[in-house]
Amino acid sequence: MPGKVHPDDLVAHVFGRTGDADDAVLQGPATGEDAAAIDWPGGHLVVSSDPISLAASEVGTLGVHVACNDVAASGADPRWLTTVILLPPSAADDGDDTLEIVTRDLDAAARSLGATIVGGHSEYVDALERPLVSLTAMGAAERVLETGGARPGDHVLLTKAAAIEGTAILAADFGEQLDVDEATRSSAEAFLAEVSVVSDARVLREYATAMHDPTEGGVTAGLLELAQASGVRLEVDRDAIPVRPETATLCGAAGVDPLRIFGSGTLLATVPDDDLEACLDALSAADLEAAVVGRVRALDDAERPSLVLDGESITDPVMDDLYPLWEGNDS
Repeated sequence: MPGKVHPDDLVAHVFGRTGDADDAVLQGPATGEDAAAIDWPGGHLVVSSDPISLAASEVGTLGVHVACNDVAASGADPRWLTTVILLPPSAADDGDDTLEIVTRDLDAAARSLGATIVGGHSEYVDALERPLVSLTAMGAAERVLETGGARPGDHVLLTKAAAIEGTAILAADFGEQLDVDEATRSSAEAFLAEVSVVSDARVLREYATAMHDPTEGGVTAGLLELAQASGVRLEVDRDAIPVRPETATLCGAAGVDPLRIFGSGTLLATVPDDDLEACLDALSAADLEAAVVGRVRALDDAERPSLVLDGESITDPVMDDLYPLWEGNDS
């Protein structure tokens, strides 16, 4: 089954195997935490790595934004990137067009964020059928925001809308198979230009106790990860979560839940009651859409961290609804 490794397996096989202890590490591998934080002379260095495998025309752009989003959600401005570019052997026969497309888009996306690509590696790999790019993003932060920082009583905020990335993927990968008009598909594919949350994070980090960038599994998975990292219960109203018309149409045609497909482009944050009004005003002044979708609650005795979505308690990892669609296409 494709997708993230189960949290129990990460605990059993990954989180405890991190080499020598180092007092400079402020945040290391942990459930729900997508970036590391390291004490250094300039403040705090935030580091995050992400792989992505897509068509050449998308992998560079989306790869930069996905890696930089995790750094931004930790309170830092993405500044440096390293890139590992793995290409299928067929790319060597296309006159280097694939490498040209990928590196051109990596460069443009990095420039759009004011980040610099400082190194990496490139090679052809027999086992691949399409490009795979793995990026490590780094940035400096005065205050590190952990996914695990949410406190009981905080409000839960969400920027933009659910399934920004997932909507673009549905339109690009499955649009021709779905009963959806061309105008909706074209509009939805343009959502790919909105997957960055760097601007959202620059505003929210001044008020938030925690921020998290939902990716695989969408808003539902992101909220659950935030709850688990913080050791709290999140009570969320589904109807309060913005879903754009294009998203609703495509998800309805594909039979998937808009809250359970890839969510890059949305930023989740928890904000104290006293700061809520000022935070919403600052987001509005920056022309950023945001909605208050729920509250953070303390756990009762023996209660597990959870997401309570319209009364349904969710505690188990959330699989992205798009994976079965891809598997169906392959069969």
